[in-house]
This record gives sequence, structure tokens and C-alpha cells, in this order.
Amino acid sequence: MEDKMKAALNYDKALLQSKELYQYILDTSVYPNEPEPLKELREVSASHPSYWMGTAPDAGQLMGILLKLINAKRTIEIGVFTGYSLLLTALTIPEDGKIIAIDVDREAYEMGFPIIKKAGVEHKVDFIKSEALQALDDLMANLDDEGSFDFAFVDADKINYLNYHERLMKLVKVGGLVIYDNTLWRGSVAMPEDAVGEKYKEGRKLLIEFNNLLANDARVQICHASIGDGMTICRRLH
Repeated sequence: MEDKMKAALNYDKALLQSKELYQYILDTSVYPNEPEPLKELREVSASHPSYWMGTAPDAGQLMGILLKLINAKRTIEIGVFTGYSLLLTALTIPEDGKIIAIDVDREAYEMGFPIIKKAGVEHKVDFIKSEALQALDDLMANLDDEGSFDFAFVDADKINYLNYHERLMKLVKVGGLVIYDNTLWRGSVAMPEDAVGEKYKEGRKLLIEFNNLLANDARVQICHASIGDGMTICRRLH
């Protein structure tokens, strides 16, 4: 029970009316259907000093459904942390699927890697320790990679969301999905600037600009989901 409550308190950034309501969703719909490897990785990640950086389990549940709906096989993940969303993707895509996982912090990834390996899906993961822009540019240099990915998940430095978007619009195929995490930034995007805590102001500004750009980007159909800290789902149209 203590672990469950920590998960709910962990996501006080969630946009629901109360922690009790969030806990209800976890206990009713998420935890009973969470695969054992994901549960184990979530519990291991709770000991990390930055445990709050992990993907919310209810957000992961939505990702899993989307991956299945589009029959994703080749994916990109920008920002891995301990690998909750990475493991979820690896468990969901086919046996011959592949994930290009990019992060500058290999240490956090290695915290979750033993569980990924125990789950028997490590062969699906190509982890690249790198700044994401460089790794994406390297992918784009190979013409075979252009338009070859079905899905991308971005949970990384907000200052580069726009730069990631431009590259992913070339790497993800028409009809593919890109999900950007944290796009409601604890609800601060709808608050007056003077009501926002100092540590959230820069992110708020960047995400307001990014959200406006996506809303006016004719290349994508979007859905702004009020789950976790806000997830923007983009379907590439052309």
C-alpha cells in the first residue's frame, strides 16, 4: 500500500481533482492490468532520487493502447530515465520490433536494464548515449530511416521540443504518432505568469510556445490529453 500511495503522491502534477481520484484510477484500471515487469521497474525506480521523472503508469497504459492500435514496430524514445515507457514499448511491439532509445544518462537506464533483460526484450532496444539532436541528425543522415518509424515518445529537455518535432516529422512515417510529455506543465500553461513558481516559469514559457506551434501545424492532427502532466498526441498527416 505504501508503494501505491507513493505513486499517487509522486504525481501531484496530475490534473485530476484529488489524489484520491488519481489513486482510484490506479487501483481500478491501471495496477490490475500492469504487467509484472513494469510493476517491478516502477518499484525499483521509486528509490531513485529523481523518481518523479518516470512515466506515470496511467500515461503508460494509454501509450500501450496507442502502440497496439497503430501496430507499431519501429519506434524512437527521446528521454529514457530508468526505462518504464521503454519497457512498456518493448513489451508491446512485435518480437522483431526495434526501439531507438536516446538519453545522455546511461546510469539511470542501467538501473532498469536488469528488469528489461529479465523480461526478455533487451534485443529490441538500441540504447544510444547521446544528446538527442545529434542522435536524430545521425538517423536522418541515413535516407533509409526517413519516414521509417511508426511511433516516437518524447520526455526530455523542453527547450528542444521544437527541434525534436522538426526532425521527427521527417523520421516518423505519415500516419505515425509522436507523443510529447509534460505539455501542461503542472497546469501552469493556463496560469498568469506571476502565479507560477520560479522553477516552472521557463518551462511554462517554452511549452506555451510549443503548444501554440502544434495547434497550428498543418502536418499533424493533435489531441491534448489531460493525463499525467499533459500528453500531446500528434498523428503525422503529411
